[in-house]
Amino acid sequence: MNDVHDAAFVDAVRQIATDIAAAHADAVDRDARFPSETINALRGVQALSAFVPQELGGLGVSFDALGEACFELGRACGASAMVFAMHQIQVHTIVRHAHGNAWFEDYLRRLVTEQRLIASATSEVGTGGDMGKSVAALTPEADGSLSFTKQAPTISYGAHADDLLTTLRRTPEAEAGDQILVLTPIADTTMEPSGTWDPMGMRGTCSPGAQVSATASAEQVLPTPFAEIAAQSMVPSSHILWAQLWLGIATDAFDRARAFVRAAAARDPEAATAGGVKLSQLLTELSLLRSQVQQAQAQYTDAVEHDPAALSTMAWAVRMNTLKIAAAEGVPRVCQGALAVCGIMGYKNDTPFSVSRHLRDALSASLMVTNDRLHRTNAGLLLVAKDV
Repeated sequence: MNDVHDAAFVDAVRQIATDIAAAHADAVDRDARFPSETINALRGVQALSAFVPQELGGLGVSFDALGEACFELGRACGASAMVFAMHQIQVHTIVRHAHGNAWFEDYLRRLVTEQRLIASATSEVGTGGDMGKSVAALTPEADGSLSFTKQAPTISYGAHADDLLTTLRRTPEAEAGDQILVLTPIADTTMEPSGTWDPMGMRGTCSPGAQVSATASAEQVLPTPFAEIAAQSMVPSSHILWAQLWLGIATDAFDRARAFVRAAAARDPEAATAGGVKLSQLLTELSLLRSQVQQAQAQYTDAVEHDPAALSTMAWAVRMNTLKIAAAEGVPRVCQGALAVCGIMGYKNDTPFSVSRHLRDALSASLMVTNDRLHRTNAGLLLVAKDV
């Protein structure tokens, strides 16, 4: 980041993370409630429209700035960071693929003035977890409108969102992989809950499943095929922004472990030696994770600017899948390492050294586009990709 707008944006988000997100993180986790205080504060600094270009009224910040913001929020509250990241993934997708579409440009202006929160319904019952396939289709109606009904196993913060971006088959006759994205206001969308939300971690994301039904116009369909959107924007932005917030969670867990060792050293310098050795080993793990995330973000930013065609290659798909796997496996290891340093004081929920929430949030990482699925995808790609 080197732009004054980026720096001001990240500073504002960092302040919200410190003053608001961190203050409510335990309550959000305990009660499995939406982090409304944090999201409202982000609205107040125009953060929900930060990536919207300045010519449409947004802040026009860089994707790198979004990554830094996700990291800062992750250090304070994993659930708040995940809601913010998921929203920014949808905004990033729309900005990059609206292609001058008047309806979507008007929508982005509304996003700026109203600070609307976008959720997504990209997973679906019956696809085996494959985001690149859809069962539900966009169906033409007699009055010229388009309708759909989709059974989504999870819709993160859907009950708290203003709009929903949904993947569907292009037509009832289309193949499962011939997909589009349609944006519908939640006010015009019916969501019938199909489950409850009492998970181990990421409790504040409020992500139960639902049957989603809506009617839309052709204008509300992004003009770019979803396969292209996924390769060039949605998958890399998801894996990078998720990895950034997971890195934030791991960094805060490490900071708590370091604070524990420092407190122990103040009481008995010799007794703190063993903890200090563990802390040094933990720093190695955290540094590796940080390097992987930062390198991937830099590579994506460079490719978008200088070589967009690279984003559709098999080598790039392998690279992004590998980032997600590495980050999802690395963050629980750091959190477990922090627990090993802090011992019972890290295990308890009512101490300043607690890493319970961090570890539980971290364990969700391998389930978001499951690591097993990504390994199977990579296995096929590695057989034919010329360069990885």
